[in-house]
Formats: sequence, C-alpha cells, structure tokens
Amino acid sequence: MTTTVRRAGAFALVGTLALAVPPIARGTRQALATVAAPAPFIVVAAIALYVIEDGPLFELFARPGDRRDGRLYGLAGFALAAAALALLAVRFEMPMPVYAGTVLLLSWGNLGGHLVRSVYDEPIVATAGFVVAGFAAGTAGQYAVALQHGAAGGVEWPFVAFLAASGALLGALLRAVLFERDDPLVMVSVGLLLWLFADLPLDPEPTRIAVALAVSAFLGYLTYALRTASLPGMLTGVFLCLQTIVLGDYGWFLMLVTFFGLGGLSTKFRYEEKKTRGIAEENEGARGSGNVLANSLVGLFAVLGAAASPTHTTVAPEVFLFAFAGSIAAAMSDTLSSEIGGVFDNPRLITTLKRVEPGTDGAVTWQGELAGFAGAVLIAGIAVVSFESVTTVGAGIVVFGGVVGMTVDSLLGATVEGWLLENEGVNFAATLAAGVAAGVAAVASGVVAL
Repeated sequence: MTTTVRRAGAFALVGTLALAVPPIARGTRQALATVAAPAPFIVVAAIALYVIEDGPLFELFARPGDRRDGRLYGLAGFALAAAALALLAVRFEMPMPVYAGTVLLLSWGNLGGHLVRSVYDEPIVATAGFVVAGFAAGTAGQYAVALQHGAAGGVEWPFVAFLAASGALLGALLRAVLFERDDPLVMVSVGLLLWLFADLPLDPEPTRIAVALAVSAFLGYLTYALRTASLPGMLTGVFLCLQTIVLGDYGWFLMLVTFFGLGGLSTKFRYEEKKTRGIAEENEGARGSGNVLANSLVGLFAVLGAAASPTHTTVAPEVFLFAFAGSIAAAMSDTLSSEIGGVFDNPRLITTLKRVEPGTDGAVTWQGELAGFAGAVLIAGIAVVSFESVTTVGAGIVVFGGVVGMTVDSLLGATVEGWLLENEGVNFAATLAAGVAAGVAAVASGVVAL
C-alpha cells in the first residue's frame, strides 16, 4: 500500500466522525448539539496543529507541504471545513444528512480515487474511482444520519442518489482543477450546493434520476473517448447534463447535449487547416472546463431558477426556459460561426467591416454567420418539439436570442477581448445577453406571463 493510499485512508476514517452527530432538539439540547456536532473535528484540528509534530501519526497524515512546515495543516484544514459544515447544520438548518454525506463523500471519494490510481495510473479511471466511491459514501452517509435521527422513513432514495451523484461530480471537477491542499474549499463548495438542492421544491421521478445518471455517465465517457473535451471539461459537461435532466426535463437536456455534441465536433472540422491558420482550439480541439462553463453557466442558472419557481422566485418557470434556450442557442451559434467561419477567407471586422486576417477577434464571414444562424434554428426546433409553451413565435424568440448572443460575442471580441475580457469572459457575457434577451422578449411578446 502506497503512502498516498494510507494517507487517504486515514483521512477517510477522520471524515467518518461526521456520523457522530447528536439528534437536535430545541432549547438546551440544541445548544449542546451546537457544541457537540463540530467538537470532534475541532479536536482533530487542534491535535494536528499543536500536538503531532513528528512520529508515525505525523508521517501518516502529512502531505508534502506539511513536512516542509512541520505542521499537519492539511489535516487541520480538512477538519475545520468539516466543523464549519457541522455548525451550518446545527445552527442554520443545513440538513444533517447533507452535512454528513458531504464529508464522507469527499473523504472516501479521495480514498477510492487513490486506490484506483495505485493500480491503474490513468486520470479518467482514477476520477471514476473518486466518483464511484464518493457516490457510495455520500449515499450511505445521508441514510445513516437520517436513520440515527429517526428520519429514515422520510428518506427518498432517488433524491439521495441525485445529491450524492451531484456532489461526487462537483467534487471530482473541483479536484481536477485545484490542488489536493484545497480539499477544504472543495468540501464547503459541495456542501453548499447540496444544501441548495435539498432546499429546492424538487420531487423528481426515480426513473428520471436513473436515466439521468446512466445517460450522463455514458456521454461523459463518449466525450472523453472522442477527445472533444478535456477531463475537467468532460466532468463539467456531465455535471450540467445531470442537472438539466433532473432539475429541468429531457427537453432541456436535449438542447444542452446537442450543443455539446455538435459544438465539440465542429472543433474537429478541418482542424489541420485551422491549426495552420493559428485559430484551432488547443489540446487537439478538446474543450476545457472554462470553455464549457462559460458557454453553459447561464443555462445552469436558468434551470436552477426554473426549479426554484414559483416557491422561491416571483418569475414564472417558462421565462427561465426561454432564457435557457436563448443562451444555449447563442452558445451554439457562436461556436458554429467561429469553427466553421474560421476556415473561410476574407473575414471582416464586425465593427468596421474592413477585411482582416483569419482568427482576428471580432472577425466574421458570411459563411460563419449562416452556420451560426442554422445552429440557433436547430436549438429552437428542439424547443418547439419538446415544450408546448414554445410555439412558432417562441421559436423565433429563441433564434433571436441566439443571434443576439452571437453578435454580442463578435462585438466584444472586436472591442474588449484581450485587454478587458478573455475568451471565456466574452462567451459568458454573450450567453448572458442572449438569455436576458430571450426571456425579456418572451414576456414582452406575451408568449409567457412574468
């Protein structure tokens, strides 16, 4: 057993202290729980910082930076993050199962990932080990705490599985782009997200959750195998696909996966020629998490808004649907216009219409604009087929949003990209403009009521 695996196992045992959560009641017992819930982790942090300075325990828990500093800062940070979540649970009504599930998910997920890596040192396989182990530990942790608190009868297994899968995917994504020492940040981020999901008025069917898990896993593997996305990009896409199916519906997912699929394949279109022109995506066209998030973050906010309506917002869910469709249409339009239009000669700068070199930020070609328009029409067509509320007028609104986003992207590229915004910032601003434009147009036209 390697040192890394032994350390991960020790952290997993520490994480299991999250199961030692006393039942909470009002009055004196709640005050005691406020102290008792985070106490085990606070004690661990104190021992890590002030007691263990060398010896077998130090070597067991020490990360490379800890040996340099002579303190178990990694263990202390992990324990303090768990203690912070415990306080949120006892004082601010974070569900106890979410708290325990989050801590176990990260700690045992890390062990699963390191165990797999010790046998087969391939990033995607090790990540799969993290996700599978984290999912199992997160599910078991939620149920164990619910059972301990006498609430096991109210546990809905499909929703518990959704929370565990969402947390495992987000944890894997954050660990792929951060460092191991950032585990406290990962833990808190996952805990807050699962708290948000638990607070939403969700009642998804078990079949939909099962389909979402299976389809997301398959598409993740396919995306990575075809090299249309990097490992973080793939994890981001899988996470977003899971959310759109469960929080939205199959129609939301179909729009998103169409963008991921055609957008990813378009980067391969005449790739060698684009490489020669200096306009090809890096990493053989595999898109990273920044690119995927920049094009999809507005859509994620929209699907969350729809799931929170009408109980948590005053906006009708249909408004968020049009915002989602408009933002995805813009992402599709911009991607196709860039990837297809970039191989044609004589592009013109959108602000002056003067001819510029291929690859110039803000340059457009008529072929690219036509491809972008076709991409928006495709997303609108999917929306019409999938949703009764999207009529012919509604389809026009989605196309309008897509064209607005594509145009904003070109305008920002010609004016501020490179000194005020990077490419990801431009993409996010364009999809935001498209989502707002489509949502406002849907309300203004009377297609949906605010």
